[in-house]
Amino acid sequence: MITYREIDESFLNEYDRIPMLIHVKSIFSVEKIDNGLGGFLLKETPVKEYIKDLGVYELATNYSQSFDISNWAFFMAFDNEIPIGAVTIASKTKDVEVLDGRDDMSVLWDIRVDDRYKQQGVGTELFKMAVEWSKSNGMKQMKIECQNINVPACKFYHKHGAILGKVDEYAYYKDAEIKDEIQFIWYLDL
Repeated sequence: MITYREIDESFLNEYDRIPMLIHVKSIFSVEKIDNGLGGFLLKETPVKEYIKDLGVYELATNYSQSFDISNWAFFMAFDNEIPIGAVTIASKTKDVEVLDGRDDMSVLWDIRVDDRYKQQGVGTELFKMAVEWSKSNGMKQMKIECQNINVPACKFYHKHGAILGKVDEYAYYKDAEIKDEIQFIWYLDL
């Protein structure tokens, strides 16, 4: 039986054990029309399949070392007390650039579901919890960062009403490992 609940920092070790794998089979490539003046077109393009582990970039146990997480919320999904999914929402935190200095916006900082539980509604339920928490804490908008290599996540956010508000081909330019990835910023009005 799958259950969901808000958690505190004492669960973050368990949180980090939930895999955060992307099975990349296609990407969204950006086709510029008239060098961008005519807009752009996103095209889903097949690629040689590979797996990217985003868990190496995101360790919930390290959040409090870098940020004041007193205005953050954490939710987890459990299958008979075994952690299978989690979500983090950040808000009202000084020095978190992605919040743009806004007190009326939350950020979906992290969402993950164990591969064995994908396509079973776990991510949707965690996303709904993040949205409800944001609304109940006075947020007007939720911001979500994603990359063009994570087509399933892009389709998930779109399906749940988020609007693609920013495409940044140079967001990761200084990081040789991911410099070819394109940053997508999604916004969900609450």
